[in-house]
Amino acid sequence: MSDVSSGVSATPRATRPGVPFDPIAIAVRSIHAMSRGERDEFDVLYCPTARDRENPIQPPSSRVPGPDCFWSTAQWLRAAFAGLHYDVHHAAVAGDLVAVNSTMKGRHTAPWVVYAASGEVDTVFPPTGKEFAATQSHWFRLEDGRICEHWANRDDLGMAKQLGWVPPSFWYLIRMQVGKRQARRNHAG
Repeated sequence: MSDVSSGVSATPRATRPGVPFDPIAIAVRSIHAMSRGERDEFDVLYCPTARDRENPIQPPSSRVPGPDCFWSTAQWLRAAFAGLHYDVHHAAVAGDLVAVNSTMKGRHTAPWVVYAASGEVDTVFPPTGKEFAATQSHWFRLEDGRICEHWANRDDLGMAKQLGWVPPSFWYLIRMQVGKRQARRNHAG
């Protein structure tokens, strides 16, 4: 277990002789990279074959293996939520798995486009200007000091309520339909 607030983490391990790594530090760094990391940081954090189990609703560009997947997800989130950041509360490691408990925060300032399994635009949530704070637990499997697999549990319903998506007003439903048509045109063109 790690006390993230004090910076104490799991005992560093060696993946190759003389090359130690701290699994919790890597997982926490990846959480923060989603909101503020640069593209090259994703190459350091993720295996070339890394898999995100959470990408069925994400853009088709995030449905590829490796760092490109996670970079695309970061861009998708940053585009819709201004001031995106994460508060990390707890982290624990067991074997090659790291669990991170966090809260994602931001303000909904641009359309958030959700995709179907086919890659087509499924739903668009027009910006509400509202702030949110949603709890999340992220799970990472590491190999040789890099993340090779990710999955998460998120309070999506709590986030939707805070942002005014649920229950939607009549006018918000109209905005969603208009946004969906526009996103489908943009996606097709």
